[in-house]
Amino acid sequence: MTYPSDRPVLLVDALNVFMRHFVANPTMSDQGHHAGGIVGFLKSIRYLVDQIHPSEVCIIWEGGGSSRRRTIFKDYKSGRRPQKLNRFYGDDIPDTVENKNYQVSKCIEFLKLVPVKQIYVSDCEADDVIGYLVKNRYRDRRCVIASSDRDYYQLLSSKTIQWSPGQKKFITVGEVIRKFNIHPVNFCVARCFCGDGSDAIPGIKGAGFKTLVKRFPELSSSECITVDEILTLSEQRAVGSKIKLYHNINDNQDVVRRNWRLMYLDITNLSASQIQKIDSIIDTFELSRNKIKLMRSLMQEGLLTFDADAFFMTLNTVPKSG
Repeated sequence: MTYPSDRPVLLVDALNVFMRHFVANPTMSDQGHHAGGIVGFLKSIRYLVDQIHPSEVCIIWEGGGSSRRRTIFKDYKSGRRPQKLNRFYGDDIPDTVENKNYQVSKCIEFLKLVPVKQIYVSDCEADDVIGYLVKNRYRDRRCVIASSDRDYYQLLSSKTIQWSPGQKKFITVGEVIRKFNIHPVNFCVARCFCGDGSDAIPGIKGAGFKTLVKRFPELSSSECITVDEILTLSEQRAVGSKIKLYHNINDNQDVVRRNWRLMYLDITNLSASQIQKIDSIIDTFELSRNKIKLMRSLMQEGLLTFDADAFFMTLNTVPKSG
């Protein structure tokens, strides 16, 4: 079977996808170890490759967090709830963190044997890397982002869509507009007012998506509106108005501007050396197609029921070069 020359690039927010399976998939290896993260993650990659027939597959791993964001806001991601442990086994997993790290290392090891590119850049986040790739490296290409994170909604366009493993569907520009009545080009602006509890980023009191778009219908437009333009509109609409949201916004303009610096995905939170490393990995990464070693490695790990042959055959449809 042949596919169009504009086959999309698949960009996987690796830890986001992995963790969904790690906390929920009860698979055990034949050696008696929890292996749900490995099995679920690899199956997800196979499913996506089978569905979208990508020209390239880039697996982007977290690089230890963004020091630039922590400099902007010291409480960034502070007090984040720990991932729920896999509860299928009660106390049978003595060290879940150690088990998680072990499974991640095995995923990386197995993926080195199939034609995917793995990207790890220290001191930055996967969403910064993906934002750079979509807006710069692959700006003229079709892209599919695999993640359940809403941070990526701001990147959606006629060329870029998102696969949500939680919702088990593709998220498009139209889907975001239907759900939030906010166009993706303005989604980051809206989030600057609403905040992000998962990253401990406070917003403006009383600002939810529905309330915000009711007071600022401009967010629904496909025309890009800036944070400063919304702040100006808020000042204008607050005159003679008893609506608290306007006044709350006017009293906390610095919070909104700070949130933009934290939430906007571009090159602003990447250093020149980090960008250089991303480009270097993309340009020089040597794809592997070692089926025998993959099957042996999976057997050694006790994953005898995992269909290594089908996994390899699916991944082998990725072209020799993107």
